Amino acid sequence: MGPSRHRDQAAAVTLPPPHPGVPPAPRLRAVPWTLLRCLLPAPPCTPRWPHSSGTLGRYPTLCHSSPHLPHAMADPPTLKPLVAVGQVTSTPDKELNFAICAGLVREATHRGACLVFLPEGFDYIGSNTAQTLSLAEGLDGDLMGRYAELAKEYGVWLSLGGFHERGQDWPTTQRIYNCHVLLDPAGNIVAAYRKTHLCDVELEGRVTMKESSFTNPGTEIVAPISTPAGKVLLRARAIESQCYVVAAAQTGKNHEHRTSYGHALVVDPWGAVVAQCHEGTGLCYAEIDLNYLHRIRQEIPVHSHRRPDLYGTVAATGLAPVP
Repeated sequence: MGPSRHRDQAAAVTLPPPHPGVPPAPRLRAVPWTLLRCLLPAPPCTPRWPHSSGTLGRYPTLCHSSPHLPHAMADPPTLKPLVAVGQVTSTPDKELNFAICAGLVREATHRGACLVFLPEGFDYIGSNTAQTLSLAEGLDGDLMGRYAELAKEYGVWLSLGGFHERGQDWPTTQRIYNCHVLLDPAGNIVAAYRKTHLCDVELEGRVTMKESSFTNPGTEIVAPISTPAGKVLLRARAIESQCYVVAAAQTGKNHEHRTSYGHALVVDPWGAVVAQCHEGTGLCYAEIDLNYLHRIRQEIPVHSHRRPDLYGTVAATGLAPVP
């Protein structure tokens, strides 16, 4: 078993026995694999494959014959930000859901992720409308406070992709918001986007869902927030927006009336799937290559080709022009 399966274990360094009369060499301390990844550059022959906890998180291995190794300590490279994308089976049991999500956050940070994405309904999936409404909380409630502590404890950004929020109008409307929350590593809420386009689906004889019957639509578009992985665009699509799209997902049987498809994934600005989860609860990982993203935007400047004179513009307060 190589470092790809034990990335957080120490990398042992074995020294030959000293010759007679020669003092022994200083003992080298074991170096954690996560530190070695920061110090050693990935050689040209390193493969880049999608990462998934369903396959024990197979990370690229170092080619020990690489000519780059002698210079590694003198000129360490700049690593691309690593993001982790969660896939869970939320149920009406909020405590169980939190325990599972907290475990994924812990695993992701141990692997070096700076930003962890959890899916819509990460807090719970109610079995009916009455239960969904009864379990909802405000952003100042206990559950969001626990996620804030989690972000602070592990020093990681958390993208919480769909929180059942009781807003300030709850006493009068008895309706909730589907709220995407972004927490910074200090546990602060730096953005809260309330879903503007609600999901109403009716497939005759199979699925009926009407989110608009108990959820208020959001009233504004939220400006992107600067993170180590670039701007988190809550409404992005990969190719037309030339962005990385990160889609955390629900998977498996949430309750007796709902089963989720799963397949959480990350798509690059060319539309290529660069990471995807297998079945079941877990994580997949992807490096966010911002240099690659900016090069695509320069080579194919689709944003400059837009025709606001024909179809208008949509803007958020404080939104800067796309570079």
